[in-house]
Amino acid sequence: MVLTFWVVYTLTFMLMHAVPGGPFDSERRVSEEIKRNLEAKYNLDKPWIEQYLLMLEGIVLRGDFGPSIRLSDYSVNEVIAQGFPVSAALGIFAMVFALSLGLSAGVLSAMFRGSLLDLSFRVLATLGIAVPNFVLASVAVILFSFVLHWFPSAGWGSLKQIVLPALCLGAPFAGYIARLTRTGMLEVLGQDYIRTAYAKGLSTRHVVLKHALRGAMLPVVSYLGPATAAILTGSLVLEKIFALPGMGSHFVEAALQRDYPMAMGMVMVYTGLLFVMNTLVDISYGIIDPRVDME
Repeated sequence: MVLTFWVVYTLTFMLMHAVPGGPFDSERRVSEEIKRNLEAKYNLDKPWIEQYLLMLEGIVLRGDFGPSIRLSDYSVNEVIAQGFPVSAALGIFAMVFALSLGLSAGVLSAMFRGSLLDLSFRVLATLGIAVPNFVLASVAVILFSFVLHWFPSAGWGSLKQIVLPALCLGAPFAGYIARLTRTGMLEVLGQDYIRTAYAKGLSTRHVVLKHALRGAMLPVVSYLGPATAAILTGSLVLEKIFALPGMGSHFVEAALQRDYPMAMGMVMVYTGLLFVMNTLVDISYGIIDPRVDME
């Protein structure tokens, strides 16, 4: 994990400083003297290797990403502390929606293979995967906010304001999970132990939920790690569309305005979340599949 953080930090630092321009180049009315003072305040007047070491020292020794360049009254840590709960809540709601809808659709599609219900679910899953979430969000805002007036089009603080962005964020992943669940269920339903369970007189519901679903969940579990990363990065655009005060909106602004400490802080937080989620996925394999031993 330490090596991963160091590699991500180094690549992010190099990419940020390789982009032409700086955080104060757009300040047309600022004199050269004030610009030099601002650069000195944020150590931007020092050689790049010294900037690299100073920022790394603050992160490693103090866990401090430093002050934000564009949000002068806030540190990066304060912005992350305020935005993380919003992004986390949005991601959790989106993942719960994706898992609930995807697993249900995948199981039903496998149970009624070749039927109209199976075809309908497969078509919806393909549409969910193919349509980008920002396109889906735009259509959802027009339909559910302006036409039907069911949900607000922006803002944060109530459950109604969470529902629409969470559905738009989780819809593509629901499609992936539905397809993975259907494929896993079809494979498991042909196994000998499933036929034995039916031969013992167990009901279809009992066989599917207690025996078949557990085996069919393995491809879904392996997908949850990358899906979490995709939900986090996908929320960057949706948070801007729905005007949510999460980490994504600050990340986009940091990239556009060359706020180096803010961009570095966001990248490192996302890296940590992805690493933790992939580790949890590996651990869950040993819980779900008895053939896998934890060492």
